[in-house]
Amino acid sequence: MFHPLRVREVERLTDDSVAVTLTVPADLRETFRHTPGQHIALRRIVDGEEIRRTYSICAPATQDPLDPELRVGIRLVDGGEYSTYALKELAVGDTIEVMAPTGRFVLEPRPGHFAAIVGGSGITPVLSIAATLMAKEPGARFCLIRSDRTAASTMFLEEVADLKDRYPDRFQLVTVLSREEQQAGLPSGRLDEERLTELLPALLPVADVDGWFLCGPFGLVQGAERALRGLGVARNRIHEEIFHVDQGTGTGTAGVAAVAAPAHSTLTATLDGRSGKWPVQDGESLLETVLRSRADAPYACKGGVCGTCRAFLVSGEVRMDRNYALEQEETDAGYVLACQSHPATPEVELDFDR
Repeated sequence: MFHPLRVREVERLTDDSVAVTLTVPADLRETFRHTPGQHIALRRIVDGEEIRRTYSICAPATQDPLDPELRVGIRLVDGGEYSTYALKELAVGDTIEVMAPTGRFVLEPRPGHFAAIVGGSGITPVLSIAATLMAKEPGARFCLIRSDRTAASTMFLEEVADLKDRYPDRFQLVTVLSREEQQAGLPSGRLDEERLTELLPALLPVADVDGWFLCGPFGLVQGAERALRGLGVARNRIHEEIFHVDQGTGTGTAGVAAVAAPAHSTLTATLDGRSGKWPVQDGESLLETVLRSRADAPYACKGGVCGTCRAFLVSGEVRMDRNYALEQEETDAGYVLACQSHPATPEVELDFDR
């Protein structure tokens, strides 16, 4: 369900990014209370066409409970309809439609040593995670390794510097610029698998880190995961979120075996306590099948990235084209992405409420 929220502030961060703060009315405060690392889906209608995009919440989950802050970071994407609108047209006082926070790239504050490797706008959810952790848990430490093109293109520069100044003994910051030399710190260049394999053991005790959070471009996240696995980090300590994947980039992790599609298939789906049964049309995803009759079916990116359309596979088999959102533990437990799932048996049943 989408809710109309008023824009309180639009802050220019860099030439191609803004932070948008939304006012949450009293009756929706609990609905929009977030866990650090979650995202929200924004929607607008243009010439009768619905446009949805997800953006991570950058605000810490420590604000006044009577006036919760809902703030997201938006970076301009080439050809991106919503990001172009946000940077060039969105103004204070405008109203936009917003879905409640969701996502499992999260860290509930607890004692321990945590680290993140982020690239570009991947800093957005990690800023919320780190700021909340530092404020709420004095027994926690956090190492942020961030990669950006140049200093001028770096989002939330001041907010991250403030964390470093406020928690000098518990917050470690390592910055790498791929297209610009720094006066101090690491040499410029991309953070690929080879470089991270060499760099990480020199920065912190890799084996003692309780949780790794990887966020940013597909190549950076995949390279960081390979480096960590090569250094002996268990898969269940690595958490990933990818903001955007080009259509020609890999296939992700399917998590469900690919099998031939049946000639005819029927989908049964439960959503908000109501069930329905519909024939699956040739070539359409299971999400598209549901949307033909239930416009309230949850989705945002339709690209296997955001995880908004996650559903439990009650019975039958499906083929997932791409999966960049679900952890291995989730697919093992029976969850699929409806936007990427196609029937592999004559009968398939999904539960969006689990």
